[in-house]
Amino acid sequence: MKPNSGTLVINIMNGGKAEAYEGVYQCTARNERGAAISNNIVIRPSRSPLWTKERLEPNQVREGDSLVLHCRPPVGLPPPIIFWMDNAFQRLPQSERVSQGLNGDLYFSNVQPEDTREDYICYARFNHTQTIQQKQPISVKVFSTKPVTERQPVLLTPTGSTSTKVELRGSVLLLECIAAGLPTPAIHWIKEGGELPDNRTFFENFKKTLKIIDVSEADSGNYKCIARNILGSAHHVISVTVKAAPYWITAPRNLVLSPGEDGTLICRANGNPKPNISWLANGVPIAIAPEDPSRKVDGDTIIFSHVQERSSAVYQCNASNEYGYLLANAFVNVLAEPPRILTPANKLYQVIADSPALLDCAYFGSPKPEIEWFKGVKGSILRGNEYIFHDNGTLEIPVAQKDSAGTYTCVARNELGKIQNEVQLEVKDPTMIIKQPEYKVIQRYGQVSFECIIKYDSTLLPTVIWLKDNDELPDDERFLVGKDNLTIMNVTDKDDGTYTCIVNTTLDSVSASAVLTVVAAPPTPAIIYARPNPPFDLELTGQLERSVELSWVPGDDNNSPITTFVIEYEDGLHEPGVWHYQTEVPGTQTTVQLKLSPYVNYSFRVIAVNEIGRSQPSEPSEQYLTKSAKPDENPSNVQGIGSEPDNLVITWESLTGFQSNGPGLQYKVSWRQKDVDDEWTSVIVANVSKYIVSGTPTFAPYEVKVQALNDLGYAPEPSEVIGHSGEDLPMVAPGNVQVHVVNSTLAKVHWDPVPLKTVRGHLQGYKVYYWKVQSLSRRSRRHVEKKILTFRGNKTFGMLPGLEPYSSYKLNVRVVNGKGEGPASPDKVFKTPEGVPSSPSFLKITNPTLDSLTLEWGSPTHPNGVLTSYILKFQPINNTHELGPLVEIRIPANESTLILKNLNYSTRYKFYFNAQTSVGSGSQITEEAVTIMDEGKMAMASRQVDIATQGWFIGLMCAVALLILILLIVCFIRRNKGGKYPVKEKEDAHADPEIQPMKEDDGTFGEYSDAEDHKPLKKGSRTPSDRTVKKEDSDDSLVDYGEGVNGQFNEDGSFIGQYSGKKEKEPAEGNESSEAPSPVNAMNSFV
Repeated sequence: MKPNSGTLVINIMNGGKAEAYEGVYQCTARNERGAAISNNIVIRPSRSPLWTKERLEPNQVREGDSLVLHCRPPVGLPPPIIFWMDNAFQRLPQSERVSQGLNGDLYFSNVQPEDTREDYICYARFNHTQTIQQKQPISVKVFSTKPVTERQPVLLTPTGSTSTKVELRGSVLLLECIAAGLPTPAIHWIKEGGELPDNRTFFENFKKTLKIIDVSEADSGNYKCIARNILGSAHHVISVTVKAAPYWITAPRNLVLSPGEDGTLICRANGNPKPNISWLANGVPIAIAPEDPSRKVDGDTIIFSHVQERSSAVYQCNASNEYGYLLANAFVNVLAEPPRILTPANKLYQVIADSPALLDCAYFGSPKPEIEWFKGVKGSILRGNEYIFHDNGTLEIPVAQKDSAGTYTCVARNELGKIQNEVQLEVKDPTMIIKQPEYKVIQRYGQVSFECIIKYDSTLLPTVIWLKDNDELPDDERFLVGKDNLTIMNVTDKDDGTYTCIVNTTLDSVSASAVLTVVAAPPTPAIIYARPNPPFDLELTGQLERSVELSWVPGDDNNSPITTFVIEYEDGLHEPGVWHYQTEVPGTQTTVQLKLSPYVNYSFRVIAVNEIGRSQPSEPSEQYLTKSAKPDENPSNVQGIGSEPDNLVITWESLTGFQSNGPGLQYKVSWRQKDVDDEWTSVIVANVSKYIVSGTPTFAPYEVKVQALNDLGYAPEPSEVIGHSGEDLPMVAPGNVQVHVVNSTLAKVHWDPVPLKTVRGHLQGYKVYYWKVQSLSRRSRRHVEKKILTFRGNKTFGMLPGLEPYSSYKLNVRVVNGKGEGPASPDKVFKTPEGVPSSPSFLKITNPTLDSLTLEWGSPTHPNGVLTSYILKFQPINNTHELGPLVEIRIPANESTLILKNLNYSTRYKFYFNAQTSVGSGSQITEEAVTIMDEGKMAMASRQVDIATQGWFIGLMCAVALLILILLIVCFIRRNKGGKYPVKEKEDAHADPEIQPMKEDDGTFGEYSDAEDHKPLKKGSRTPSDRTVKKEDSDDSLVDYGEGVNGQFNEDGSFIGQYSGKKEKEPAEGNESSEAPSPVNAMNSFV
């Protein structure tokens, strides 16, 4: 035996005989908790014995006689595979006449001279030992006698008229019949009193072997094989009995119990004959096993009551009958274990938004722990329809959203303890192809490009693959794959196909396809092709009663060969001016023999056809009137259908004048009641299509036939059809009407079918009338609107969809035939359970204040039950339309108004409102509302915004910017000309200590002057260090236009703000960094 294993190795490669190890083996595994045993394992050595020596006499057989060549292979283990070959090791051909039987013998239903040979050799192949044994060659000589006598079938195997066969359930049933006879008989199989099973029946060996796979007890019965040739038949009945080795109905399963708990082991098996059930404990029959007071054996069940830890053991159930046995081990483990969570801590799950998320919480414990899930650190227990809780502890979020991401906590607890585990969920954005490849048509040797631009979650790494016709791109340097495109250079015809862009991430995959069509360059102008000209010179020759020969001369084919000539005819006697298709011939043929009908005035025309189209018809030929004759056919579509309970309306499709074959067309109408009348009742009527037979019994079957005749005689005898006289209303209502309510909107109704004799017509089905009596929540009746559902055929049940929850209904059932409906069954009352309500009928938000809103609502139009409460959820919406935290409030069901307080002023809120019953929440209604804005802050904001939107102010600022730009340009030009002027006098003239000369080394103008340099700087003096401008110092200042709002210029001189005329600057709300100088300061800085 292998170390650390239960495997037993028997090795005879180094000596020893296999026979020494022949026997029955069983494995037992044992520890302190008990012992388990395996099934019996039987070891038998393979055997491939030689054929016994025998003297084989030559077979001399008369031609046409039957012959059986016996193989009789040696008995081996496992049994050998038999086949017949010749001396050249070529398989002998087999057919319906010559074939090998299941026992290996070679059967000849009748021998022929070509069967003569001296090397019929039977071979036995023993697969397990990889050997082939050969029988001595058998000689067959066929001698002929004239004449050869034909014989009716005789069965070669099996012999006699009956035989029996026993087969085991689940195995393959093989039944064989081989017959002798001349001509060779054909074999046919039937099952008496039943049908051969579909999908499991096969015929082998030229239908001589019937094979049924996976047989069951239902396949028991008598199977008849019938051998038949032109001289007669022979048959044999094989009585098949299907027995069954034991098979499981309920195999015992391992049981984990806590001390003091109860449990059962169930061992149920079936078989034929019924198996015997026996129990073992730790491999010992339970009758002699150590006694356990908590254990009680009751046939196929062991009942455990108030178990203790010493009750742990391995129990074996043995189910056996004469055809085999079953053995199963079941471990009863009595444990007291606190909960354990097997899922790794902080396991990360990643899913794509709008797809399911499965969070595992594999656990173990005894007693079985209860599992609860929480979201977040201090989240409440998860409940509701948005989650699915599996028995194995897994939490399923059917549609994960972005807000589903976070930390989830699984808690497992039993009476011995509690444990918890956290897992993480990340929800990723789905991968999308935002610009898909498009269909392209490109000329040969051109260039084409397909785009595939994608959008994906930034935390995922996508890979892009291109396929051609669902396969890899050709290994060709002409195919250039870029980041978001595929380019094909120098396109050829083989590049034609479908190109697919596939984007894969670790979580999802998307694809898009486009077709590339490669076309040739526009062709040079070609020869003009046209439809052919019409044929001409039509001529009729060889006129006979039922045929004539037509010939013609073809017209010009206009550069496209004529492929077909179509011949049409006109019946000038019955349908003048109407042309009918007669026949067509190949384009190389210019004559045709036409079949004609009697009593028709024919004229013909010919149409030529080429690839471009059809020509105009030729001129008609001369007319030819054929002689009259008896009708060749009878009316079609003969029917017998009653219009009243006491009549039979016989209808048919009349013959056309073309079909009448002569004048005086009439019809002989015949009928008789099926299985009642022996003689036909007949009447001759004019050229009509209906006849009514009166005084018939209700809905009786009739045989009906209609025969055509004219002045020259009758048409051939017509075929009979079965019709029925008129129907009457059904007499009886369906009984035993039962209703099973499936859910709040669906019910299933059952009824017993009515006897067919009471239907009095063709059973079309059943109608179920149902209507709502009242709503159980409103207790108010309304106008009764009955609904009808029709169930075709002989159905005895039906589903009633679309019911209203929490309502009382009535229904009845009626049978329907072609005449109408029968009486109704007694009304049946049923009630639907509660459902979820519809949305509230309205939600109004009124009386907005700074911090409150008043909500008013109407109850749901369809409460679908007793309302338990309303659920109000709301959240703020900021200026960028982002949603704030969601607040939820539960409101009693009898309330219709609510005042929400402590809200933020000037804030928009979004409200979600729905009603609840005991079943769950209904659909929600949404609304938005805004609290009132603070008036003081509104006024300030208005003052700040108004000046910025004034046209005059914008124009003034643009003018100032332009003036500054011009000054800069002038200064730059003057300085480049080299003009420098002393500025010392100017500095002395101004006693302003704030003014300092501008230096070249800091990038400013150091020596600039003009004619105005010596003027006193009253209006243009520098501003004080506190950066204020006094209004009286500048009559031309922009301060006069300001509204107390700061402003500044962009780098290009454009105005982006407002100016302030106040001595002390007031920072604008929301902007505390405005430190730009006033326009006056900006200009003085260059002086």
